[in-house]
Amino acid sequence: MILLLAGVLGLAVGSFLNVVAYRVPRNESLVRPGSHCTACAAPIRHRHNVPVAGWLVLRGRCADCRTPISVRYPLVELGTAVLFVAITARFGVTWALPAYLYLAAIAVPLALIDLDVQRLPNRIVLPSYVVGAVLLLGAAIGTGDPDAAVRALLAMTVLYGGYWLIASAYPGGMGFGDVKLAGLLGLYLGWLGWSSVWIGTFTGFLFGGTVGVVLLVTRRATRKTPIPFGPSMLAGGLVAVFAAAPVADWYFSVLYPAG
Repeated sequence: MILLLAGVLGLAVGSFLNVVAYRVPRNESLVRPGSHCTACAAPIRHRHNVPVAGWLVLRGRCADCRTPISVRYPLVELGTAVLFVAITARFGVTWALPAYLYLAAIAVPLALIDLDVQRLPNRIVLPSYVVGAVLLLGAAIGTGDPDAAVRALLAMTVLYGGYWLIASAYPGGMGFGDVKLAGLLGLYLGWLGWSSVWIGTFTGFLFGGTVGVVLLVTRRATRKTPIPFGPSMLAGGLVAVFAAAPVADWYFSVLYPAG
């Protein structure tokens, strides 16, 4: 039942995240006007605003002007639902659950916006420091583990500082949006443990490097083509949230094989 509720909540949140991903880069209000067709501006009827089902009923076209509606909309809703179910299964009904549901929620529009316009908007990232710190501090108090809060703040500082140095040394290879996102991820991964911090960081660079190589080999990019790094950082962070312990165990088994 809890996982079902998490999935329903994820669908609803995913519907809102579509709005966030579209309007934030355009500096538009998230409240007004209400949901509408981006082609003809006709308001979306309430029955068509149901996550996933509305898109299926409309067969992927606006009810008024028949302009195609991108399949990305229902995919974002479904993807957010899957993330919410996975996070809930990972943490259970615990003090930490709200914090990591929030992380999953902001990861979706941040990745989409970075892919679309190569930006990680301060409008999302900076308030998330406050929200994340409050939620994780509450989780540390609720679980009686103040060390987790201290570790989270230290990891936030370490990753922010490390990425700042990289961005300062190689300004063409990394933006300061990535630096701010690194600090936020450090906050969340540090709460889980230092292994999560290192696994998340390493995996993010691994994903980013792999994407870059594939784009170069397939000639879809050159060495001068800017490639968004935010999605890789977020993917690495989520890998660490779910699998830092087994990945760390495997890594050390390779370095120090038994016998």
